[in-house]
Amino acid sequence: MAYKLEFQLILNGLSGTEKAKPKTKTMLQKTLTITGLFLVAAAQLSQAQELNKKHLPIIDVHVHAMKMNPNFAGDMCPWFLSNMPGADPNDKAPAFFNTDCATPLKAAKNDQEFQDSLISTMNRLNMTIVASGDPTIIRNWQKAAAPGRVIPSLSLSNSKDMTVVAFTDSLSAGFYKVMGEVAPQYQGMSPSDPSLDSYFAAAEKLNIPVGIHMGTGGNGSINITNPKYRASLGNPFLLEDLLARHPKLKVWVMHAGYPMIDEMIALMGANAYVYVDIAGMIWSYPLAEVNDYIKRLVQAGFGKRILYGTDHMIWPKLIETSIGVIENANYLSFDQKRDILFNNAVRFFRLDESKYK
Repeated sequence: MAYKLEFQLILNGLSGTEKAKPKTKTMLQKTLTITGLFLVAAAQLSQAQELNKKHLPIIDVHVHAMKMNPNFAGDMCPWFLSNMPGADPNDKAPAFFNTDCATPLKAAKNDQEFQDSLISTMNRLNMTIVASGDPTIIRNWQKAAAPGRVIPSLSLSNSKDMTVVAFTDSLSAGFYKVMGEVAPQYQGMSPSDPSLDSYFAAAEKLNIPVGIHMGTGGNGSINITNPKYRASLGNPFLLEDLLARHPKLKVWVMHAGYPMIDEMIALMGANAYVYVDIAGMIWSYPLAEVNDYIKRLVQAGFGKRILYGTDHMIWPKLIETSIGVIENANYLSFDQKRDILFNNAVRFFRLDESKYK
């Protein structure tokens, strides 16, 4: 404002000097030129400072570290389940993803392309991720990212994946900070199945937070690709026995138990340490449906227990697409958006907030 005021005063002086001498005009012209250059420099400095200003921090609690598979590397439309096909068992199974939209998300062609895109997005958006999957890929991401910005998570689906001793040793070694994604539903099992109890006990003892897959698992072809999967095993109420046996276990329900909103709200109301993430559903189901589900959780009083997540796999632009759902949600206040995108994860994972700003 001071620069604009100075510039206006000079202009006023010039207009008020009807019979200015040539020498005076020259001096004013020089002053105007210098001031104009100064204003341009100041504007450029301001723009540079704005570019260097850090984006408000974001934590994605649901990222998969996986090798790029050519058989699973197709492009995808966001909210591709907006119009599920009418299928017939005598016809070809419906395509898993829909590409009939103006701008499908492009799949990465190889591991390096995905890593470069992921790290670039993380740096630009000041992001931290919780990643599960291939440990080699996770370590590569850790080396490429800023320190502490890739938090390793140990996956498990059933007791055949590893012994309890090996699992406990892996958590105790310090590399893994989180247990998840735990996905017994794909094995035809309840999360409260006794065969998993010792693993959850180890996590509880070591104060390790746990992410459990609950909810829907596909676009109508899950019975073909995962014949053991049962939709009924995604009911959030199936967590109750587990939570009763392990009262200090900190659990977040992945995919927010979609579409079982009533059960999810009831479970959260009964258990103060249960959080949810909105990964997967945030970019696959109809956008209006996604917003209604998140809005319902917030209306029920659980805005402090919703975690942002993507279920990121192979599409580099998926992060921006998912973040946009939250940032454009007119039913959320600024503070509620910041809770979902950052604050709630800091609290849940017991992170040092100062290291992520």
